[in-house]
Amino acid sequence: MKIIVFGATGAAGSCIVTEAVARGHQVSAAVRDQAGLAKLPATVQGHIVDVSDPSAVAAAMSGHDLAISSLRSPSGREGEVVSLTKFILDGTSRTGIRVIIVGGAARLRLPGGSPHTVLSDPDFLPDSVVPTARASFAQAELCRSNDDADWTYAIPSALLQPGARRGTYRIGTDSLLVDDEGNSEFSMEDFAVTLLDEAQNAQFKQTSFAAGY
Repeated sequence: MKIIVFGATGAAGSCIVTEAVARGHQVSAAVRDQAGLAKLPATVQGHIVDVSDPSAVAAAMSGHDLAISSLRSPSGREGEVVSLTKFILDGTSRTGIRVIIVGGAARLRLPGGSPHTVLSDPDFLPDSVVPTARASFAQAELCRSNDDADWTYAIPSALLQPGARRGTYRIGTDSLLVDDEGNSEFSMEDFAVTLLDEAQNAQFKQTSFAAGY
């Protein structure tokens, strides 16, 4: 499969590229500048792409079977991920290529019969994370309202961080996945496993899924 990854040099994006290459896929990466190209593995073809231009996004996607977007915006500009996602969806609509979008857990219901989502519970998130959660909630709503693009919205556990690749995970839909101790954690390496499994199996077209331990 020919796969192009947007946000390929970020922490999650790098894991996605590594997993895709290990599975034998032909991987390309869309980066913003020459410095991004220098960070890519030798086996990955890089493209400098202005993501704010849907025509440029569509041109970069052309010739691929699938796109994966792990784009993120910096601290203080968290909301920009929504417009970035819109540009990706617009580009996808122009090409007809499927895209898997790395999202966030904000819209998921808390387990145990709670009436709250991750975002709406006043005690669940530290204040420092709330802007990111609000942005991911808006991002998810943007995808859910889009009928033109062939999208999948992939939601990791509440805490996504570098770790080990276990190769095991659980899949959910509308509720936050937690372990036996109530923790919602997932390694970026195993999240990459779930994304590539979804890329190959296409079980969640134009809908979202949650993944975690």
